[in-house]
Amino acid sequence: MANWLRHKLPEHVDVDALVSEGRFVYDDGRAVGDEDPYLPHTFVWFHRDLRAEVEVPGDLVVVHRDERILVVDKPAFLSTIPRGKHVRQSVVVRLRHELGLPELSPLHRLDRVTSGLLLMATERRWRGPYQVMFEHGTVHKTYRALAPWRPDLTLPVTVRNHIQKTRGTWQAEVVPDAPVNAETLVQLESRMGDLAVYRLTPRTGRTHQLRLHLSGLGIPIEGDPLYPVVRETSIDDFSRPLQLLASELDFVDPVDGTSRNFVSERQLPLIAAGSSDAGGVSR
Repeated sequence: MANWLRHKLPEHVDVDALVSEGRFVYDDGRAVGDEDPYLPHTFVWFHRDLRAEVEVPGDLVVVHRDERILVVDKPAFLSTIPRGKHVRQSVVVRLRHELGLPELSPLHRLDRVTSGLLLMATERRWRGPYQVMFEHGTVHKTYRALAPWRPDLTLPVTVRNHIQKTRGTWQAEVVPDAPVNAETLVQLESRMGDLAVYRLTPRTGRTHQLRLHLSGLGIPIEGDPLYPVVRETSIDDFSRPLQLLASELDFVDPVDGTSRNFVSERQLPLIAAGSSDAGGVSR
């Protein structure tokens, strides 16, 4: 097994050191030994060394908790799941530890820079019924965004097009003449001088859909580091939150049939959180 790991993993992974330290383990937690025979169709796990992560500021608010689901109101810059350079600073890792819910998992995702409501399953056994809601489009999500006001833009308007996001690229793109796979209803909610609050009702859930649709209307969301152009920003710069808020979730509970409605307490414009309230979990 150790020789297979040496062959399989890239050169920068010090397999000898990890094996000697017992950091490669099988599913049952046993350490992989240097002389263990090769076993096909076997999972081997190891924890990679993590960079020191700057704590993401802002409160992670628990809006609702019961036996089956958890609804949290996340701040901007906090990843939904551990990935890339954000592992400890993710909703899943923080709440599994802080709430004592080792099987906690998200039922949908928000971009790292998006704030607002996130629905999660408390245990694996509850994931199926709630995931079906998202697959069938029976969860009604409402977002609000702060963007430039355009007096010449006729609203409400429904944006319908085909969005494609290529792995490894920063921006998604609209593919002309391709079948529609993204749809958003855009409504004007209020004016704020040269800016306006827009109510967004997505009927699909493509990557960066709302950001791309508003940018395409000539009203890119305030604070967006990607649209209409990519803006160089440090990964640990929390000074300019994206002004996009996942503000409401509505659905009929697939387990007990009750109507569920959750509303974020956050308001636009979203203000950069100070270091004094960094990392909190509010219940």
